[in-house]
Amino acid sequence: MSDPYNLKEYIRTVDDFPIDGIKFRDITSLIETPDAFIKTCNAMDELTKAFNPSVVVSIESRGFIFAGSISKDLALPFVLARKPGKLPNESYSKEFDLEYGRTSIEIQKNTSITSKDRVVIIDDLVATGGTAMACAELLTENFGVLNENILVLAVIDLPDLGGSKLIADQGYSVETLVGYSDS
Repeated sequence: MSDPYNLKEYIRTVDDFPIDGIKFRDITSLIETPDAFIKTCNAMDELTKAFNPSVVVSIESRGFIFAGSISKDLALPFVLARKPGKLPNESYSKEFDLEYGRTSIEIQKNTSITSKDRVVIIDDLVATGGTAMACAELLTENFGVLNENILVLAVIDLPDLGGSKLIADQGYSVETLVGYSDS
């Protein structure tokens, strides 16, 4: 298990949630502990700065917790990637598989993202990579952002489920703060 920022102690594991056989990594205990939350946000700020992005895109909903802080700290535009039907304007949509179902994600067409942007996608966790890949593909297919100009940044990685490898194999960068090898 990778834990270079010493955050694992603040992340609860909930067995059999949301369905039997899933080990849910619960960040609520991390964000309820101010020192751990600050440490997490600071580490994500540093990884974001190193990538030199022009835009932060975040995935609903737990990614918003960290992306708001990063966007504020680094004075970057913050674009929402939301569940279907949650955005008020015409949106691009991308369907994808989760480790326990199927859904889609949307980004508004009238966002300020262009093909010249470097984008960091923020989420709480990388499991199978479906959510992050769908978001990255929305950016490449609809806004023309180049694969190498996208960084997926998450608090937790479940490398046994293959998501971080899948993301990297598609030419996107991926960074996480905590890795669990026992998914």
